[in-house]
Amino acid sequence: MSTQADRSYRWLFWCLALVGLAIDQGSKYGVFAWLYNGTPNNYRAVIPGAFWLNVKFSGERDAGKDFLSPLRTVGGDLLPEVNHGALWGLGGKTPDGTGTGMNDFFALISLGAALAIAAWSFRAAAARERFLCISLGLILAGTLGNLYDRVVFSGVRDFLHWNYLFDFPVFNLADCCLVCGAGLLLLQAFYGQPDSEEQLAAQAAAAAPEQVAQATQ
Repeated sequence: MSTQADRSYRWLFWCLALVGLAIDQGSKYGVFAWLYNGTPNNYRAVIPGAFWLNVKFSGERDAGKDFLSPLRTVGGDLLPEVNHGALWGLGGKTPDGTGTGMNDFFALISLGAALAIAAWSFRAAAARERFLCISLGLILAGTLGNLYDRVVFSGVRDFLHWNYLFDFPVFNLADCCLVCGAGLLLLQAFYGQPDSEEQLAAQAAAAAPEQVAQATQ
């Protein structure tokens, strides 16, 4: 008989992280390949007047000088235009308007965050919290999705554009995972009531006689 004390949702955490990463990368590669037509800009309306798939290309072609080059040219020979910085392009370019700005810095931050979240998930108390594992899984998926872009493309590929009532910065599904995961984490912090260690120990002690009886049958 499974009890709260020995139950683990670590599998749910890793499923969300890996599936979210796969969906993020699949959507980026798929949309940029679908809308690639050899011109710098292209878009498709999802909700006319409100929501678009909006892709941009830098006009540059990959030099093909490193082992990551095939990953950058899956959808076409023109490289996608990427966000080297954070939201709203903060830290995105050097003062002269060229280069990759703070991309390497944000990549290191993402790597550190991913390692910290993965380590957190291996704590026994965290693994028992289903809501927490869902939150951390989504955050890790978004972190890894954008980290992949920063390593391979030296910046993040964005293609989702909301422009109804307000013009929101172009974003991607990794960003959605990050926002949803962070929001759930806040809800967990404010409204979650995890069992105390004493409660868990009491539950395990109460279940022990039944488990022994089942084992001896």
